[in-house]
Amino acid sequence: MPGILYFHWMNSVSLNGKLFPADKPVLMADNRGYRYGDGLFETMKLINGKIILEAFHFERFFQGLQLLKFKVPSSFTASKLRKQVLVLCEKNKCMDLARVRLSVCRGNGGLQDQPGELQWLIECMPADQSVNSINKKGLNVDIYTGLQKNCDVFANLKSANFLPYAMAAEHARENKLDDCIVCNTRGQIADTTIANIFLLKNKLVITPALTEGCVNGVMRRYILEKLRDSDFEVREGVVTKSDLETFDEVFLTNAMIGIKWVAQSKKKKYMNTQTLRIYNDIVAPLFF
Repeated sequence: MPGILYFHWMNSVSLNGKLFPADKPVLMADNRGYRYGDGLFETMKLINGKIILEAFHFERFFQGLQLLKFKVPSSFTASKLRKQVLVLCEKNKCMDLARVRLSVCRGNGGLQDQPGELQWLIECMPADQSVNSINKKGLNVDIYTGLQKNCDVFANLKSANFLPYAMAAEHARENKLDDCIVCNTRGQIADTTIANIFLLKNKLVITPALTEGCVNGVMRRYILEKLRDSDFEVREGVVTKSDLETFDEVFLTNAMIGIKWVAQSKKKKYMNTQTLRIYNDIVAPLFF
């Protein structure tokens, strides 16, 4: 059917709290999230029926709705969403290990129309066991220069408007890279197509501040909190391209992968000694 979106890779999806077969059309062509990127999403990891870093996810999600001035019904709560996630994971037989995506948009219609009611969609699918371990082979990354991110509060959101990351991901695919680093309008490092970025030298760990335009990642937040209680020195601030040349280790973080270490950027080679320690001490306990 023209103009209607389908979801082929799952048994069922949940739209506004109702289950539908994944091959049934559920979104209209004038959906504002589809047309304009007028929406938010959360990607969450579920292990044995538990959403990892659940409180961080829902805090960020509802703060984003408030920032974007969504009209949120009082019945639309974290508790309700959690229950629906579990129902759907049970239906799709992925309670042991799942990738969960929660998307929300401002209904249907044009930009000048009165926004419709908030619409929300949950997708749940089995995840590969590799997301529960750190990568053995380090990643090969490079900087994408074709598009830059703004440094405003909207840059910190998991927005449905994902164009900078989509273009950087296409660049990575064309150049056989594992990921690409995305810069801000000041030419400094923001994050990567799917992750926040950390650089490490001896006991100093640096990462772009939220004011540098990176996504406010939940795994980023968790790792920063834990590192500050350790023997590492942590700095959030400006991270430059030249820092990639002078630091010894680089690792990427997000809610699904936890930590992945980087082996190379251009001709620069990285180690992973301290990164492995951070993974084992801080991230692995979340998953086991």
